[in-house]
Amino acid sequence: MNNTIRFSLKNNKEREMKKILTAVYDALVEQGYNPINQIVGYIISEDPTYITNHKNARSLICKIDRDELMQTLIKNYLEH
Repeated sequence: MNNTIRFSLKNNKEREMKKILTAVYDALVEQGYNPINQIVGYIISEDPTYITNHKNARSLICKIDRDELMQTLIKNYLEH
């Protein structure tokens, strides 16, 4: 019990972004939209109307900072 536990805010933030994006993606699919196109449209334009209100998806995606999202997406894409 003397071991130090490391807590990473960055990893938690990335997990939260993934959770939100997954929920938004699923809501878009359920409504019959192409989720990739809709999310990209939102990221590029910052226009929340690209995202459905279904299952509170629009409010959820607005919780994510777009710059942080882009950084995380590019970082993960290039590292894998």
